[in-house]
Order: sequence, then structure tokens, then C-alpha cells
Amino acid sequence: MALRGCWRYTGAAPRLLWNSTVPPVASVPGGRRSASTLDSSQPGYKKLLLRRFTSGPPATHVNYNQLKELLAGGKSVVIDVREPWELREFGAIPGSINIPLGQLNTALQLGPGEFKEKYGGEMPKQTDNIVFSCLAGIRSKKALDAAALLGYKDIRHYPGGWEDWVNNEQQK
Repeated sequence: MALRGCWRYTGAAPRLLWNSTVPPVASVPGGRRSASTLDSSQPGYKKLLLRRFTSGPPATHVNYNQLKELLAGGKSVVIDVREPWELREFGAIPGSINIPLGQLNTALQLGPGEFKEKYGGEMPKQTDNIVFSCLAGIRSKKALDAAALLGYKDIRHYPGGWEDWVNNEQQK
């Protein structure tokens, strides 16, 4: 009762949640259930939908075949965020630009001429399709988050990374 009295001062959202039709635990067949397991087909029940909010972009993964198509069509810029010694030792995806993860934030804020001089490729625009890659998908996910904070829209990452690329290339 005390909570109900306090909520009237906090806005409409709590009242909407308070007034939603959620069945009492005792009336749910089978005993105790959480709100997420309620059956909306039962009469008198409304399904409680919860939406998770996040500050980051939705994770958009690209698999090997999708990346091959993007590279073949020239529809995407692939940025490898590994260190230069890793590329020399293990290799790189053909056509990718190497920007170590530690330099990515600064690199994506350079002017186009300075970017090309330092990294040897065209500076991606904020509307370009960009795919981040690394060894196994950890650093590329961090790069995806960093680019999103800088305002890049069409960004993805290749979670398999170089390891997946090599395995798929050797099978062909």
C-alpha cells in the first residue's frame, strides 16, 4: 500500500506497470512461475513484455561467407584491429586496413588525407559499411562499440576473426 501511494508522484510508468494484468502466483497452473513464463493465450492474462535497453549498438555479426561477399562486391571497408606484428606473423584478410585497437578512436577522427597517409586506405565515412576484424572476435567487438560512440552507423564485426578466416580458406 505504501508503495502504491508513493508511485503516484513518480509518473505514469509505474502506474501502468501496477495496473497491468499480471495473474497472482496461486492462480497460475503448475504453481510458481515468473512473469516471463506466463502463457498469453490463457483468458484474462496479458503478456508482460520487457525490453532491454543498452547504450551500445545491436551486435551485428558477419560470418565468413558474408564477409567474402562484401569484399568481392567492394561494399565494405574491413578494418583489422590487431597489432602490426600480428599481421606480419599470421597474415591478414586481403583488402583490410590495419588500425590497432589502441589507435582506432584517434584514427576515426583524423582527416581523410592524414588517415590515408598513416593507414594506407581511404578514410571510412560514418555512413560506410565497416566490418571490424581481429584474431578471434574480442577486440573487434570493442572496436564496434568504439565506432558506435563516434557516430558510425553501418558497423559490424567478424567474431570468427583471422582464425575463422584461415580455417575457411584452407578448406577451399
